[in-house]
Amino acid sequence: MKKGKEDKPHIGIYGRRNNGKSTLINLLAGQQIAIVSEIAGTTTDPVKKSFEITGFGPVVLVDTAGSDDTGSLGEKRIASTLETIRNVDLAILVIAHNRFGAPEIKLISEFHRLDVPFFIIHNKSDLERLGEKNKNSIRSLTESAIIEFSSREGGYPEEIISAIRSSIPDSAWKTTGLIGDLIGYGDLVLLITPIDVQAPAGRLILPQVQVIRDIIDNDGVAIVLKEKEVDAFLRKSQVKPKLAITDSQIFAKADSSIPREIPLTSFSIVLARHRGDFGLYLKGTPEISRLTDGDRLLVLESCTHHVSCDDIGRVKIPRWISNFTGKKLQFDTVAGLSKLPRPITDYAMVIQCGGCVITRRQLANRIRPAAEAGIPVTNYGMAIAWVQGIYDRAVAPFTGSGDNAGKYL
Repeated sequence: MKKGKEDKPHIGIYGRRNNGKSTLINLLAGQQIAIVSEIAGTTTDPVKKSFEITGFGPVVLVDTAGSDDTGSLGEKRIASTLETIRNVDLAILVIAHNRFGAPEIKLISEFHRLDVPFFIIHNKSDLERLGEKNKNSIRSLTESAIIEFSSREGGYPEEIISAIRSSIPDSAWKTTGLIGDLIGYGDLVLLITPIDVQAPAGRLILPQVQVIRDIIDNDGVAIVLKEKEVDAFLRKSQVKPKLAITDSQIFAKADSSIPREIPLTSFSIVLARHRGDFGLYLKGTPEISRLTDGDRLLVLESCTHHVSCDDIGRVKIPRWISNFTGKKLQFDTVAGLSKLPRPITDYAMVIQCGGCVITRRQLANRIRPAAEAGIPVTNYGMAIAWVQGIYDRAVAPFTGSGDNAGKYL
């Protein structure tokens, strides 16, 4: 499955070969974006399609290989299909020809295990309706909706759109504010955005853009400066921002420049509170001080990008944590949503990036194995703040004070 950068609801389409999954995608999209063939197994690997469903909004549909594929290669395709389930916000199980058996039961079991909402479409119902025996078998496993449908008859699938709207969690498609609960009308927010070798040419990085938009949406005023301009600006303007947000890499410089009475945090911590399990991060971050020689740490970098010689996740964070602890530590870095190189239980700690390019569910499922195994989890910005001695100040805007972190636990 391609690892995309769309922060949109992800909807997975699952079912046996030649059940009409690709035809359904084309119908929802209103255009030919998936290859349709009478030959079973035309879709061999999960493929993501980004478009807008009329009557709902922008989504990413994940077209998967048949769940009844055969042979050694087919087994690998089925494994890839099952792996996509942890990254979708909603699943649609397509059955046809009045068939319901082991492939469908396996998918439903995975939907339940990963807590993914789903509904069922009995496609090609113009040829044969779903029988009572199979309907009862389905009902013994789930109360999810069953829709009789025929993609061959054309038209617009209003009932399916309605099912998507009612089944998908609000959190997957209704955006919530990043800092709207911290600012009011006309409040000034100072954004410290270094322009260094890792900054993309001609634009800001996505978290900075997202925060600026959120400030505007909440009728605030964004002041964007490089770190070298902060001291002179505050001295000459005499303004007192409601909040200051910095790039985590220059936390120490920002901490010395921003007066103590002005709350200070980082873009990464803003995203940690907004998108991740903030309580889990608050609980896990102090465990940095308890690391021992030989511990292995997992750095989860949810996007893929050109790696510089001073990369934040691969170079700076490992160096800062190693220097802070004085321990001989090992670090593994995994980009995108790729599989881990070793069992999660091999790690003493997980360090997750802000996750600006993935969905909440994808991020939650990314750190879920660590949480279930009792492995401490932290966030880029929170880890940096901890080792630089300004953790209490950095989380205070969201906890009331650094000592009040328990409200999130």
